[in-house]
Amino acid sequence: MAARFLPGNRLTLLNSGAEYFPALIRAIDGAQRDVHLESYIFEDDATGQAVSDAMVRAARRGVTVRVLVDGFGARDFADRLQPMLVEAGIQAMVYRPDIARFQLRRHRLRRLHRKLVAIDGEIAFIGGINIIDDLNTPHQIPPRYDYAVRVEGPLLAPIQQALHRLWEIVLWAKLNRRYRLTHSSPTGPDARGGQTAAFLVRDNILHRRDIEEAYLQAIDAAQQDILLANAYFLPGRRFRKALQSAAKRGVRVVILLQGRVEYRLMHYATQALYGRLLGAGIRIFEYRRSFLHAKVAVIDSVWATVGSSNIDPFSLLLAREANIVVKDRLFAETLRQSLGQAMLDGARELPVDSWRRLPWHSRLLRWLSYNLVRVLVGILGYGGKR
Repeated sequence: MAARFLPGNRLTLLNSGAEYFPALIRAIDGAQRDVHLESYIFEDDATGQAVSDAMVRAARRGVTVRVLVDGFGARDFADRLQPMLVEAGIQAMVYRPDIARFQLRRHRLRRLHRKLVAIDGEIAFIGGINIIDDLNTPHQIPPRYDYAVRVEGPLLAPIQQALHRLWEIVLWAKLNRRYRLTHSSPTGPDARGGQTAAFLVRDNILHRRDIEEAYLQAIDAAQQDILLANAYFLPGRRFRKALQSAAKRGVRVVILLQGRVEYRLMHYATQALYGRLLGAGIRIFEYRRSFLHAKVAVIDSVWATVGSSNIDPFSLLLAREANIVVKDRLFAETLRQSLGQAMLDGARELPVDSWRRLPWHSRLLRWLSYNLVRVLVGILGYGGKR
């Protein structure tokens, strides 16, 4: 489905939790009618407590507060935070509670990976930042490096519609009548600025490839440069060919990836692609200063996206995701400069022959990892020419 771009928005790029959480808490403290929040992770740490406290304050002054978290990403939420929130009058639910944790079944991998907030139909937040402290990075060097966007303007309408739609789906699945929505379909506010943007989701029914197709269309139209930053990067065949074709026609293609190992299988599988990408003229940088969690891109300094979707099978084939796509030179240039500074401060470029430098057994391990991921994706029924 083609992206529906709406003009008249005011968009503010927020760099990591240091900028995002103060802005979020201020908005919740200013709420007068309703707060609706979705998150993959909602951790019981200093940041999670600060956001929870803000929502409790809102509920106590009569604001309707709804919270939906993922049952795997926020696996401790039901025990640690949900009882306190419900007692304060907050409507809190868990999407697909993780009951059989160690069984590999397709439906268990269909997670709620979106990070969305809508407040009073006037302010929204979208991006890749979970409700977790940037310094809470087990086995990784903090802080977590990510982005979110504060949204004002007509784009609020589709964001609210997506939040309400999934809320109703979860209510129906749980046979929960207490938390039903009572008001009519939301409408976005009048113009708040001069920026044009689209809101995209990925689900398993009507919007299976919307985010991926938006990427591919922008890459195919690129004329000058493509800058991608992704925490987890394992693109399918179409995506790789699009990047290679862009490089072949003279577009400068740069990819910023996580240089530290979080999930070993995915890390090695990604590295199996390095040889062909580097050989096609694509530059690869590995971020090593701290924990890269971003899922963003800038193309030709006029098209940009920020969101929850990685370029990997989990995001593109399984999870519920949400991205904002912006067509605005100022926003795109701001994001490009931010990424450029991060690369300058904490990334190193891989030499073109870095794949060939690896010992044969290291290359074999990476190709085995890549093929194992492909087999697992095929077993789960999501194979094909991607």
